[in-house]
Amino acid sequence: MATEKRLSARRKHTLKSCMLVVANNLLDAEATVKADEREKFLAEKCPSVELPYSKDELMELCKQLHEQIDISEEERYCIEFKLNMVLNEVRDLNIKIVDLRGKFKRPRLKKVRMSADAMLKALLGSKHTVNMDLRANLKQVKKEVKEEPAEAAGDWRKNIEDKADRKKMFETS
Repeated sequence: MATEKRLSARRKHTLKSCMLVVANNLLDAEATVKADEREKFLAEKCPSVELPYSKDELMELCKQLHEQIDISEEERYCIEFKLNMVLNEVRDLNIKIVDLRGKFKRPRLKKVRMSADAMLKALLGSKHTVNMDLRANLKQVKKEVKEEPAEAAGDWRKNIEDKADRKKMFETS
């Protein structure tokens, strides 16, 4: 890379300006060619009209103009029909290309905040009005409290005797 010659900034600027001048000249030449073609087409399709002074000649001119309008409308319709056919064919071919590639453009999904009720209503339709209370569906667990008879709590001597029996078990072994 070191052996390659680099263009100086001044040389780059002059080359760019020369390219712009050439491109501008080409655009001007193309515009004049298009204007000439347009004038030729209009001269061919639309000759100058001389208005007649009598009523019969004027009526005849109107009929000729109506016939020319009908012909041009038919041509326009045919061209539009062909254009639509080509556009449909291009669209179908593009779909086939995408199918053959197997890649699909995924649209970006918007984040939507929606409650569970609104989501079910959207999915099931307006006929189903489901109120979903998540807490109601939770399993309810009842805490079981062991109740001892009230008499046992009052008789403390029995508990002492049971504990005394256990103490004897440990002493004997």
